Amino acid sequence: MTKLDFTFSISATDGAARRGTLSTAHGEIRTPAFMPVGTAATVKGMTPEAVRETGADILLANTYHLMLRPGSERVKGLGGLHKFMNWERPILTDSGGFQVMSLNELRKIDENGVIFKSHIDGARFELTPERSMEIQNHLDATITMAFDECTPYPADEALAASSMRRSMRWAARSKGAFEARDGYGLFGIVQGSVYEELRLESVSALTGIGFEGYAVGGLAVGEGQEAMFRTLEFTVPALPADKPRYLMGVGKPDDLVGGVMRGIDMFDCVLPTRSGRNAQAFTRLGTVNMRNARHADDARPLDEHCGCPACRNYSRGYLHHLIKAKEILGSVLLTWHNLHYYQSLMQEMRVAIETGSLSNFALNFYAEQESGDIDPL
Repeated sequence: MTKLDFTFSISATDGAARRGTLSTAHGEIRTPAFMPVGTAATVKGMTPEAVRETGADILLANTYHLMLRPGSERVKGLGGLHKFMNWERPILTDSGGFQVMSLNELRKIDENGVIFKSHIDGARFELTPERSMEIQNHLDATITMAFDECTPYPADEALAASSMRRSMRWAARSKGAFEARDGYGLFGIVQGSVYEELRLESVSALTGIGFEGYAVGGLAVGEGQEAMFRTLEFTVPALPADKPRYLMGVGKPDDLVGGVMRGIDMFDCVLPTRSGRNAQAFTRLGTVNMRNARHADDARPLDEHCGCPACRNYSRGYLHHLIKAKEILGSVLLTWHNLHYYQSLMQEMRVAIETGSLSNFALNFYAEQESGDIDPL
């Protein structure tokens, strides 16, 4: 059997931005990459085939939700997550840390891990670094995330330090429990809130342990874009240049552009799918609310420059009708459009990096977004 290495190669750079390829046991990922979120082993409203048509190379699935329902052992018994959800390409699974930390009164944290009650039926569970690695192994995740504590925001420096150092101890335990296999990788997660010294301490701890990739966690939790970008500017340069860099849970289109320009290679966010279910569409000229009455008699496509099925085949008037009638197809088409837009944005940035034109691309992108001229009369 041919050995499938987990490797990351960089083919072009433009400033801090990198154009790369992450090779895995389940295929290649073109970076910069956006990962659609398939929380419960499905990207809501989309078939795997449709998600692939948008240009996605990799999906994200959720350890916390899948351990509760249907259970990681059941997924393993049914052939692993790739077979279970009919997605043969790479899958990244988060560790469950963010979800259990957000349960607040339903969880208790100590050095060993987190004890929590299911939001579904109140059943008691314990999640530790070792158990998180076991669950993600059951799921057959191509990329496994180390178990961490997502520091709340705002947090004073003492709290952020204590939280980060616990995550670093958990990272070492995650590395010890991870089952290394050809073509599979484990990513560590940098914490430390918005404090430069803590972020750099976290990077030092993680690189000392050694991972196949490094994520920046604990951002997009309320600190605002300016603070997020500032944190990236002192964190990302300290990360190993030959490893992929993943900004977790981000974000809006302008977050993606800003993140790429600061050296980030991978992103995930529920925003394109959640917005699609809530009648909001992303376009190169800003967002469109398809609930607005002005669309009712509009025969134009949502975005005449977009090649997704919603824009190729349907009018704004029809999409508006579907939303107002609460037809499922409305959510499906807007989700499809948003995912297509996000993947097109990533492809345009990959080309811009290759041609050394990312700065010009960004200037045009921000100018178009700020024009707000998606609905000219």
